This record gives sequence, C-alpha cells and structure tokens, in this order.
Amino acid sequence: RAPRMPQPGETILGTSLVVGAGGKGANQAIAAARLGAEVHMVACVGADEFGRSARALLGREGVGIEHVRALDTEATGAALIIVDDVRAENMIVVAPGANRELTPEDVDAALECIAASDVVLMQLETALDTVAHAAAVARRCGARVVLNPAPAATLSPELLAMVDVLTPNETEAALLAEIGAPGPNAAEEAARVLLAQGCGAVVVTLGPAGALVADAAGMRRIAPFRVDAVDTTGAGDAFNGALSVALAEGKALDEACAFANAAAAISTTRPGTAASMPTRDEVGRLMGC
Repeated sequence: RAPRMPQPGETILGTSLVVGAGGKGANQAIAAARLGAEVHMVACVGADEFGRSARALLGREGVGIEHVRALDTEATGAALIIVDDVRAENMIVVAPGANRELTPEDVDAALECIAASDVVLMQLETALDTVAHAAAVARRCGARVVLNPAPAATLSPELLAMVDVLTPNETEAALLAEIGAPGPNAAEEAARVLLAQGCGAVVVTLGPAGALVADAAGMRRIAPFRVDAVDTTGAGDAFNGALSVALAEGKALDEACAFANAAAAISTTRPGTAASMPTRDEVGRLMGC
C-alpha cells in the first residue's frame, strides 16, 4: 500500500506490505466456490512454497485441484500489486512463472471435468494457444465459455467466435478493440467492435459505475452497488467468478451481471484478493434477497 502511485523513475515510501494468495484463475475459482458452485481448476504452479500454499488454499476452499500440476522447472506465478491508500485503486505487474507452462495437453487431461461443466471460465495469464484449445474443447462439450481477457492481448477471430461472454474492463476493452484514445462512450464503442468480431456477448466492467452488457438484444447498463471501498484488487475476479456461477445456474445475462456486481462490490470492502471473495449469504444480503 502507498499514499499514491509513483511516477516513472520515482521512489516513494509505502505504508504496508501483505503477502497473500492470488492469481486471476485462483481468485475466480475461490469466488465461484464460495458462491456455491462445484469448481475444478486446471493450472500449473511451481514445486515451491507458493505452489504448495496455493494448492492447500484451493483445497480448503473446496476447489478441485486434481488438475493443478506442480512443476520443478518454474516458480509459481506471482504479482506485485500497488494499492493507492486514498483512492483504493491498484496497479499490477504479473510474473507468470509456471502459468506459462499450462498446455493443451493439460486441458485434455481434464476433459472429464470439462464435459461435466456448465461454464468454463478462463483468463489470459496462461498461453493463448492453451486458452483457445480449452475454448474449443468446452464448446464441443456443450459448456458455456466465459473469457476474462486480462492481461489484455490480441485475440484471434477464431477464439472470439468460441467465446459466449467476453468480460474486459474499460481499459482492456479499448485495447482489444483498438479504438485509440478512449472517449466518454469508449465502453459502448469497444463493445460494438468486439461483438462484430464474433463473440456472443460482451460485458464491460466499469468499476464503481457497474457494468455494460452488449449482445444481440442491444446495450444496457447494469447498476452498481454502493459500498465503502478500501481495495479494488480482485474485484474483477469476484465479478467473473460470480457471473459464471449465475450463468451456470441458468440466470439470464443481465441478472447474472447484477449478481456479479454485488459480489465485486463486497470484495472491495476488504483488503486482499483471494481473501476478499464474498460468500453467497453476503451477496444475498447486499442484494436484499
């Protein structure tokens, strides 16, 4: 944590340091499990202390780890996160480590789990060819494909055509759509471009402004839940985990996004990433149901 974000070349004094579990895939898996889903994770970690603690945490949270492979040749992926004490915003640098070694063969080894799944949720901290292969396998098995395109990377038309719901934030959406300097209607413009490129629906997360949903029925805003945020790190992961749970339960996309907005809002009210993922009861209380 720091009083503000440093400028290029600047050193500032921080206020605290916390080491904890995280990673987009792990956060999303834990979010989904805490919200009541049966979850299995396909991933690679290092055969190191971070990897051992990650597997142990996932197991305690009820996430299936039979397809989380430990490697002797790579360190477990790690991220350095700076959180602004005043605005609760964050900046993140990821060292992927073992994440880069996840292969299409790892996906094939999890075929039985994928075939039994309603939703396959992915992000881009792993190799793009592995993500594309997983999307193809999921589609063949009849599972819905949700892709959180973070960190942002160029996505092929073939991959986008296999994505049922694409979930970028505003920055990622602008980068993916290559719309240049984003203006006041950047989210709508980016969503329109990404829909035209082939994905079934686009949900642009807008932080405290909620979410924008774009699909064949048009565009609409999903209202946020007002909370006192202390750390926005992991909010996107809470959103994606919750969205996937709601879709797996048969909720319509707009209703699923409202549920995801509530989960994301709760996650911002406490520090950390995996530790900040909410329970089903917490989300229900915030939504008044």
